[in-house]
Formats: sequence, structure tokens, C-alpha cells
Amino acid sequence: IEPEIAFADLNDDMDLARDMMKYVIRYVMDTCPQDLQFFNQFVDKGLIDRLTHIVESDFAHVTYTEAVEILKKHNSQFEYQVDWGVDLQTEHEKYLTEQVFQKPVFVTDYPKEIKSFYMRMNDDGRTVAAMDMLVPGIGRSSAAEREERLDRLTARMKELGLKEADYWWYLDLRRFGTNKHAGFGLGFERLIMYLTGIQNIRDVLPFPRTTGVAEF
Repeated sequence: IEPEIAFADLNDDMDLARDMMKYVIRYVMDTCPQDLQFFNQFVDKGLIDRLTHIVESDFAHVTYTEAVEILKKHNSQFEYQVDWGVDLQTEHEKYLTEQVFQKPVFVTDYPKEIKSFYMRMNDDGRTVAAMDMLVPGIGRSSAAEREERLDRLTARMKELGLKEADYWWYLDLRRFGTNKHAGFGLGFERLIMYLTGIQNIRDVLPFPRTTGVAEF
């Protein structure tokens, strides 16, 4: 699921990601109660309570820098040590959502070194307008505001050694006029896992995983 929103900044992006998640969960709870009761009874006995908690929760929000400061205090509990500039691992994300906040969390303003070149540079010159929506039991949905300023975009490409000629079409989108825009991605199968309580992503894929049917 890959929405892209015109005339939007990172805050608009976060609002849409949160509202979409809540809408989908609420819709399934309202229209498929018997299915959820089945999964709650035979697959994941805490499923309905967890879904209800998500729908009724205000999502937390911390910057990457704030998240790192929280996690560094508990480095002894992690396999991978946390420090500013490293990408957060699954164990770190689970700790934030399940131990610290006990609800979904937006982590924003990541170091530019660990994010893509097209993400909008923040005024500090160190971080970009990117976010991850961390949801207990489902993982992350990543998002960013795009860099619409041509000079900032080409400067970042030069910094990374990217050839402008290889991205001429992308640069033309900025050169001939653009606007602020942002988007995010959410794995459909991971969302199905969350709605059903099924633990293995292979069991929610929308096509049979049997010999002779992998046509695509």
C-alpha cells in the first residue's frame, strides 16, 4: 500500500498513516466480527483486545534522537547496541512500542546517512523529514516528505556520488515545477498478519505456496 499525497508535509503524512491504520482495523472489527472471534479463540487470544487498543489509542511521537536517548539507557538488554546514527533494529522498535509507550509510536527526523537521497532535508542539515510508524506486533511503516527543492536535491546527490544524468527525469519533476508532497508504504501482508494474529507471513500471502503454482 503506497499512498503519495500532494501538498503535504510530514505531519500530514503521519496523520494519514494513523487514520488509515485505525480506519482499516475499525472497518474489519465492524464488518467481520465472527472472523475476528474465530482468530481470537483459536489463533491469538489477545487479538481483539489489541486491535481495540490501537483504535482507541493516541499514537506517541518521538524524534529519532529522543528514541536513541531512551534506548541507550537499556543497551545492556539489546543484542545490537544503540547509538546516534545507527538504524533501529526490530528489538529496539519492539522495546519502544511494547515496553516504553505500550502503543503505536511515530519516530521522526532520522539521520540523513541512513535514509534515501530524495527525503527532504531538515534545517539542521543532519536529519531528514522521515518517519517510521511502529505498531506493536506488526513492525514499521516507513514514510517521508520528499525533497522538492531542486538545489537541495542535486547537492545531496552530489554528496552521495549519484550522477544527475541517471536521474534526469526525476530532476525534471522538480525543475519544471512541483509542490510539497509526502508518502508512506505499508506491507499488505503484514497488515493481514496483524488483523488475524497469524505469526508467519507465508500463511497470509494471497496465493498458494505449492509446487507448480509460482507463475509470477
